[in-house]
Amino acid sequence: MDLKPKLLDPRQTVLLYGTTPPRLGTPATDIAAAADKLAARIAPLPLDALVVYDIQDETGRTDVARPFPFTATVDPRDYARLFKLPTIVYKALGTLDEPSWRAWLAESKGAVEFLSIVGRPGPGKYALSLSRAIRIASAHDAAFTVGGVVITERHTAERSEAARLLAKSIEGCSYFISQTVYHAPPTQRLLGDYLRDCRGAGVEPRRIVLSFAPCGREKTLAFLRWLGVNVSGETANAILSAPDPLARSIEICRDNLRRILDGAYSGELPLGVSVESVSINRDEIDASVELFHVLRETLAGR
Repeated sequence: MDLKPKLLDPRQTVLLYGTTPPRLGTPATDIAAAADKLAARIAPLPLDALVVYDIQDETGRTDVARPFPFTATVDPRDYARLFKLPTIVYKALGTLDEPSWRAWLAESKGAVEFLSIVGRPGPGKYALSLSRAIRIASAHDAAFTVGGVVITERHTAERSEAARLLAKSIEGCSYFISQTVYHAPPTQRLLGDYLRDCRGAGVEPRRIVLSFAPCGREKTLAFLRWLGVNVSGETANAILSAPDPLARSIEICRDNLRRILDGAYSGELPLGVSVESVSINRDEIDASVELFHVLRETLAGR
């Protein structure tokens, strides 16, 4: 089945793998080699699509020092073209205004089919709001299939992420991909509230793809936390004190997915799984493939 009907069919599940493009300035031959290596790694996986991230400098989001220095990457659109399977291209709005956004969309016509729009990492006034950007993209004559980001940690009594998802779906988002999950309860609460809000509004819930990542090092864990991922002290200790930290992190991700799938909402929300590696270390990258298999089996057995 093609990706678009599968994304939009609530009876289907969706399996994704996320990657970050090489650093900006990388020679073209090295970019092609990196793409070939990744393609070979994921070739045996029953993937529906590859997610290509757009990395932005998020230092304005937090006062905590970034564990790794920010490095710009090549254009996700250019990297996505190097793969034969369907790709979902992320686009961070950054400081784009409306004319610049319209120009980017026009440039992407025919090159991008599945687009996931990312808002700004910190507060502030911008010339183009996220909601306006979604509406413009969803109405574009390029017929993009537009998606968005869901961050379960933002779902609080003061600020409902479920309400934001509902608004984004009305504005034109057909699917959402979550930030990395390392703590199940916030996701469980969000999914339950999102289903309730959709019922109240008479709107069909959109697909939510849950992201997971292996972690076997203290620096990788620090980076996940810096990104805003909820990793409790208990979870961190369980991973770092284990004889095989990567194996333990995979077990924790599997258990979190099981807990999420046990929710009463599970049979009524179209879900999916995405696996990513936030590390450049070979063992953690290899572990992402193992994690994919584990989560796929978990999702199939729900």
